This record gives sequence, C-alpha cells and structure tokens, in this order.
Amino acid sequence: MEFFRRLNALRALLPAFIRSCIIIQLSVLCSGCDFFGVPLPEGSMLIRFSGYEALTTKGDSGAIPDTSDFLLHISDSEGRPVYVGTFGDSPDEIFVEAGTYLVSVRSAAFEKPAWNTPIYGDDRCVEVLSGERTDVCLVCSLVNSGIRLCIEDSFVSAYPDGSLELSSARGSLEAGYDEARTAYFEPGVVSLLLGTRSGKKSLFSKNLEARQIVRINLSSSSGAHLGGGVSVVVDTSAIWEDIEVDADGGSADGSSIDNAMDVGKALLSAPAKDVWVYGYIVGSFKSTSKIVFESPFPSATNLAISGRPSATDVSSCLSVELKKGGTRDALNLVDNPELKGRKVFLRGDLAESYYGIPGLKDITGFELR
Repeated sequence: MEFFRRLNALRALLPAFIRSCIIIQLSVLCSGCDFFGVPLPEGSMLIRFSGYEALTTKGDSGAIPDTSDFLLHISDSEGRPVYVGTFGDSPDEIFVEAGTYLVSVRSAAFEKPAWNTPIYGDDRCVEVLSGERTDVCLVCSLVNSGIRLCIEDSFVSAYPDGSLELSSARGSLEAGYDEARTAYFEPGVVSLLLGTRSGKKSLFSKNLEARQIVRINLSSSSGAHLGGGVSVVVDTSAIWEDIEVDADGGSADGSSIDNAMDVGKALLSAPAKDVWVYGYIVGSFKSTSKIVFESPFPSATNLAISGRPSATDVSSCLSVELKKGGTRDALNLVDNPELKGRKVFLRGDLAESYYGIPGLKDITGFELR
C-alpha cells in the first residue's frame, strides 16, 4: 500500500502528460508480473508412469496400451484445463503457476459399454510449489469393470431361441450363447436380461466396482422345459490380475524386464548395478549435455532415451553407452536411424553421470518393442 500512496503523491505533483508517460511505462514494466515487477510464482510438473509395464492380462485379447498414447488431462483448482492431449505429445516439463492441480490419465476414451476394452488410468491431486519441480508418479490400474458369461448346455437347451443382454445406465451389449469376450462397463449397476417370445426378464443385477470383473455361470435346472428355473452362479474372483504398485515405484525396481524402471525413476535411482530400464530412443549425444534429436545423428557410441518419443529436453533424458559390439551394431542411430521413437528395454549399470546427465552403462541385454 505504501507503493500506491507514493505513486498518488507523485501524480499530484506532475503535469498530466508526464503522469500518462509514467503510467504507460509502469504498465509495460509490469506486464506478466506483479506490481513490484517480480515474475509471477511458477513451478513445474514432471509426469512419469511407475510399474505400468508389470500389468498382465488373463483371458482378454489385445496388448497393453502404450503409455505414449494415454490421454492426459490436467486442470487447475477451478477446473480450468491446463493440458488436454496424449501423454506422448505433452511437454517434458509442464510449467504452471504455483497451486493445486488434478492430473488424470486414461489409456483410451470410454463412453459406453464395449467388449474387451479394459481401461487403465490414475488420478492425482498435485500441489505445485513456486520455484520447484514436482515429480508426479502415475500408478495405473484398471478403472472400469467387467462381466464374462459362461453359458452351460442346460441353459441353451431350455432357451434355444433366447437372447441375452447386458445392460447399464450408459448402454447395453447383446451377447450370444457362445460369447467368450469380457464386457466392460463403467462402475455401477449392470443387469443381465433374458429375452424370450414372451418378453424380457432380469436374471441378475450387480453393482460393479472399479477393477472388479465377475464371471456369470448360467444354467437351467429344468432341462429343455421352457420357463423352468434358471441358475445364476456369480464367480467374483477377478479374471484380470492387477499388480499393486505404490506411488514411490513399487515393484518397478529394475530387477527384471517385467519390472523395468521407466526413465523418470532411473534418473532418480543412479547409481545402481544390473538393472532393467525402458524408454524411447530419441537421439544421440554430440557433446556433454548436447543431444541431437533429428537425423543425421552425430554418434554411434551412445543413445539418449526418454519417457516419451517426442522428447526434446535434455533434462528428461537418460544417456546410454553403446560399447563396440552387437549392441552398438543393433541400436546406434547412425546406422539405424529408423529406430528413432522405438521403445527399448536395456539392462546395465546406472551411473550418476554420462555425457553430463545420469546414464546407463555396460549394457548386457536389450529388447526392442
């Protein structure tokens, strides 16, 4: 307030023209800052995934989605979007004003029930402090729920012309008697309906929770007698196997290729001996802390890998030593520029510094995916 009192006293002593010039100059100086000329407080978020590669499936077709294709949504405490897009297209480091933010990821959009469509995701409330980088570790697990039908011969005999429908508030799916897929729904009440010539009737309803998958065994106690009793046995054991991972890294300790660390965790874990790390090949080093991200690449003796294929920030990268031999022949970008953007799993020793940043040296194994 003292600042404004002095400014008002000055305004009273000066001609209008000079006062206008001072006000214009103050406006220019204060653009993008507070009225003392100090930049607005700003922090940043570094987003990474932990343990996601360890997830396995039982019974469902389709590969685990790549985290680069995950849908990322960041909003402030008022619900205003800060970033909406894929994780792979997001900046390596997201700069925001100090405050509280909601970070959400989903492996895909899920608007209505669908077959064999498990959705993975996580939601984190993050506090960003002024002048500090906040490490946001996303631990993804199944966020929708599912039902699998098992139709016994006695039910088919009793209702040869019947039809089955799985119904929820968001939509429904028709199921044949030979259906072997899993039906996925948003958490909530799901009903199994039987359609016959006389109409539809509900055989079963259950309030499904996130990550819950049930098997429904349908049979008929009256054989071929239409209208006889229907037996519904619900097996609530999960068909999907989820591996629990804590927010600090959990099972992604690098002990095996299935528990490989991501680049974000590897950067914080050096030094470490004989660990698996995975990331995307993004370039090679020209000199200390200088990465070339586009062809032609300057060196066959090293790589830079990152948590996303679009990375262009050295601070989000891990350096990789390529000693002379089969590993260098297979992975170097000078001879294999088409590997830019490929996901690679590497086994070696984490060093605190290689080309000016943490790095992976003495590679003893690798796998391209």
